Order: sequence, then structure tokens, then C-alpha cells
Amino acid sequence: MSTTPEAGNQALSGMTQEALDQWFDQRFADNMAAQKENRTRKLSIMVTKGTLDWAYPPFIIGSTAAALGWDATLFFTFYGLALLKKDLKPHISPLGNPAMPMKMPFGPKWFQGIEWNMPNVLMAGIPGFESVATSLMKQTLKNKGVAPITELRDLCIEADVKLVACQMTVDLFGWEKDEFIPEISDWAGAASYLTSAEDADISLYI
Repeated sequence: MSTTPEAGNQALSGMTQEALDQWFDQRFADNMAAQKENRTRKLSIMVTKGTLDWAYPPFIIGSTAAALGWDATLFFTFYGLALLKKDLKPHISPLGNPAMPMKMPFGPKWFQGIEWNMPNVLMAGIPGFESVATSLMKQTLKNKGVAPITELRDLCIEADVKLVACQMTVDLFGWEKDEFIPEISDWAGAASYLTSAEDADISLYI
């Protein structure tokens, strides 16, 4: 049986102030919960690093958020901006990274299980060590079925993740816009990032 507005008003008028306050608080909480449930969630990530290992987190998180129906914005600045170049060749360096023991992506399992903790002095003194480390990491990623950075970036583009390039960084490093992929959503500055981060449900710095 439906309740008329008049009947509803009469019911409210007969409530005590305490009961009325409780009713209002409950209605307000219910409405806020409904708005939160129905709104599109937002993700904002500032991407500052362009090495192979640091390239994965923003693209993986961004594409996953988009797949969940979120609005995702990745703001690329300083060295992270290199991840938006057409000629994408990220490298990795174990030098100064004690959390990265080297593991070989070939040979028997017992050999692949060994963590080769290389001293910094050795890594710094061997020419081409960074290239070797990059090749080993790429082979490891391939062996484990992890998609390359270019594919993850394409996933973000297909999922309408906003890729924003820092104009100040472009000017600072003397890069040209034609060096970058055409799918960049905007060329902007810090104010653009703050706008996207202001009402984001999750803001990350990578």
C-alpha cells in the first residue's frame, strides 16, 4: 500500500526530535551510500620513472582499473614520459638496487633458482652489464608469460585510459611531440594533474 505525501508528513510531525534526527541521519547515510555506489570511481597516477621494472606498475594498474569500469588517468612526467615515446626501449639496471637479485631465465630449475647477488662494484665495472640485465629480465618476463610494455600500453589506449604528457618535461629535455605516440590525451602541466587527482578515489605516485 503506497503512502501519500500528506500521510508521510503527518507521520514525521508525530515523531520526537530524537527520532526525527535518527530518521534524517539514516536517510542521509542511505543517500550518500547510493551516490557512492553509483558514481564512477577514478584513479590518478603520476608516472615518474621510465625503466623496464618501473614501467609495469602504472600500465598494469591503469588497464586493470579501466577494465573494472573506472576512469583512469596516467600523468607522465620527467623520466616516466619516455614510456610514451614511439621508440620504446626501456632498460633496467640492478646497480644500486639491492632488492633485485639476478636470476637466470635459462638452464635447469636448480640453476634458475639461484639468486645472483652481484656487488655494485662488479656491476659498475663491467661494460654492457645493464644491457645484459635488461635482456635477462625480458627473457624472464617472456618465460612467465608477462606481456611486454608495448602491449600493456596498447591495452590502456584501447580501454580509454587517459595518457597525459607533462609539457614542462618535453620542453626541459628538448624533445619533440612527433617523438611520442599520437594517442596522448593531453599535453599539460601540474595543474592538470592536480585537477585529476583532486577527486580521484585513489592517487598514486610511481
